[in-house]
Amino acid sequence: MNRRRFLVSASVLTLAASLGLAARDAAAAADTEAVFALASSEIGAASQDPIRATLLSTVVMLIYDRLIEQDVDQSYHPHLAESWETSADGMSWTFKLRQGVRFHDGEPFNAATIAWWIPKFKGTPNEYLVDAIDRVEAVDEHSFRFVMKRADPNLIFNLASAFMGIPSPKAYDEAGDSYGVAVAVGTGPYKLESFAVGQEAILVANEDYAWGCDLSENKAAPHIKRLTMREIPDASTAFLELKTGGVGMLLGVPSQFLPQLEADQNVGFRTLPGMGVTYLAFNTRTEPFGDISVRQATALAVDQGAIHKSVFNGVGLEAHQFLISSLPESKIDPKLEIRHDLGKANELLDKAGWLRGGDGIRAKDGKPLKIKLTAQSETAFKRTAEIVQAQLKAVGMDVEIVIFDSTTVVDQLKKGLHQLAVRHYDWNNADILDWFYSAKNIPYPNSSGWQDEKSQELHDIAMQQSKTPEERVVNFRKYHENLVGNFLFAPIHEPVQNYAFNKTLLDVPEKLRGTQLVQATVVDIKVVG
Repeated sequence: MNRRRFLVSASVLTLAASLGLAARDAAAAADTEAVFALASSEIGAASQDPIRATLLSTVVMLIYDRLIEQDVDQSYHPHLAESWETSADGMSWTFKLRQGVRFHDGEPFNAATIAWWIPKFKGTPNEYLVDAIDRVEAVDEHSFRFVMKRADPNLIFNLASAFMGIPSPKAYDEAGDSYGVAVAVGTGPYKLESFAVGQEAILVANEDYAWGCDLSENKAAPHIKRLTMREIPDASTAFLELKTGGVGMLLGVPSQFLPQLEADQNVGFRTLPGMGVTYLAFNTRTEPFGDISVRQATALAVDQGAIHKSVFNGVGLEAHQFLISSLPESKIDPKLEIRHDLGKANELLDKAGWLRGGDGIRAKDGKPLKIKLTAQSETAFKRTAEIVQAQLKAVGMDVEIVIFDSTTVVDQLKKGLHQLAVRHYDWNNADILDWFYSAKNIPYPNSSGWQDEKSQELHDIAMQQSKTPEERVVNFRKYHENLVGNFLFAPIHEPVQNYAFNKTLLDVPEKLRGTQLVQATVVDIKVVG
């Protein structure tokens, strides 16, 4: 909210009036405050720097705008870019920018911003998003052109990514390595007031905001003037906070907990299609998962249907490959889909020399088949791990569950200290395969440590040699089939996105826009009363 400045005169009446106005403004601010709890998959972000970070939360979607926004149906809509067109050969893209846009620090947004921005990705984990761009040419103050190294049919999707929020060049360069923690400056509907890593981010409305995208009914400043985004790792604590009013909205509700909340008449719900998959991640650099037979047997021992029913109450879909089902690249040969087959799992282990002992646990060369299964402390991960533990015991594996908080799990993955881990990703594009399985991303995010000449060849074709969207689908499907066939993961579940809110505190639109509950919807939410 804008701070009001009062001229204090010697007059007692003027002073009294000023104090009265200040009190009224403070009350108004309190009436437009809200607290959201981030989804468990977003907890642990160490920075609000979209260029260099590998994990981002909804916070960055509120601080920064993007050139293009993506809707729930995966259609694309103009935002900071009013329009765009590409050449017939895909080797150049020309964009016309919205005029009158300014960063939170007052700096202008224009074509020079883009020319500064794109080169900043060089050497970062997110460089792949702009790797196909050779250079940026400013056509005029509010128009620019991407000259491409190669055609990239995925460019528009990339530009709508959370990692493509555009920061203020002045603030970014001045802050250096502290950018994203001490300061984060965009053109978005909210300004960052403070950020405590692992705890919360406090945002205040950008009252000068007048360039919302067409996914929002409200094109101006958001209705909520002060928004606290909290990290609450324990789901039970988050639910209690929602019911008692300490939190107005939960940005992620695991399906297994919906019945508990549905019983409360003061709690409302909104749903969007799922954007990710829950799966078991193998570390191929550690035994026994360097052996494809053990990986395959483990994957086939997992009963997706039982987990879907027991953990997720039948909400969402069973997962039988790595990509979300709405993507055409997920439509692989049905024979390659990973499905529960206990008999085949036992047969594979027998042939690999892992034989059952008297206690039912398999051993090879005198070494028992003991596995550590890593999971984070969020309830859905723990319950999934417990069921997987029982399912793997049925094929003779002795599984010990090790629970860490989400930050520690990531640290374990980066150091390669895990054998098997319950993981989840949220990403609605086939290039998630590059993220997790390209050799260039070892040791993280390719924590599987997978290196294979054929896989990398197919990866390079999909990522770098696709010239049209149709060709890209074919190439990524082949790459996907290769990874599935190498059993680098055991797919488990594809959830929907559930959002719960306290109806006594917030008025949330019936129809949600955007691929997640992010900027397009948050600016439309109102405080009740």
